Amino acid sequence: MSVMAVVHRHSELPGEPYDLWMRDELTGVLDLPYDGTRAEIIGGEIVVAPGPKLAHSLIVSDIHEAIAVARAADAEFRWLCVQTQDLNLSDIHDGYIPDLCVMDRDIARRARLDDVHKLLPHQVALAVEVTSPSTAAEDRQPGSRRVRPSKWNGYARVGIEYYLIVDRDPKVAVTTLFTAPDRESGRYRESVNWKFGERIDLPEPFGVSIRTDEWTPWD
Repeated sequence: MSVMAVVHRHSELPGEPYDLWMRDELTGVLDLPYDGTRAEIIGGEIVVAPGPKLAHSLIVSDIHEAIAVARAADAEFRWLCVQTQDLNLSDIHDGYIPDLCVMDRDIARRARLDDVHKLLPHQVALAVEVTSPSTAAEDRQPGSRRVRPSKWNGYARVGIEYYLIVDRDPKVAVTTLFTAPDRESGRYRESVNWKFGERIDLPEPFGVSIRTDEWTPWD
């Protein structure tokens, strides 16, 4: 599969999409290849997208590494990262697989001891998505013509305090940090952005700088 697909024919499935996703049965029911293809529930619909290309993955690694370096340099640094971890948005019956989740180390430790399989929103301080041609519309703040909520709406609806989106669209090439979620409306009230090549300075409580010199738009 080379492009994103939205599966609308839920009546043909042996259960509700969210329930299948929660039981880790959705990939098998859809007969998807085990090649990095992701199946998520976004705005109540099944969204299937191919695995990311290298340039996409390296941006995720750059963010992960910046936080790891800060953690190694300061014993009091609170944050750590996990990549492509299932996130259960139970309040809205969506299920996402963020490119990166930033967690408080104490919360992560408790989740490890509890053998947590799918994270819950209160366990995630910062969600990160890097766009690709097949997924950009699902990650971004939706335009006026879009009817179905995007991840931007979902993250705000469940109270994820910080949402960082790296938009690799050549027409944009910008990273935006959304903050101050309004759970009732499913919208973020504030944002700050950086162009590719500019240094990202994540504000407190993170206090991490991320270089973007090698970040490039998609072809």
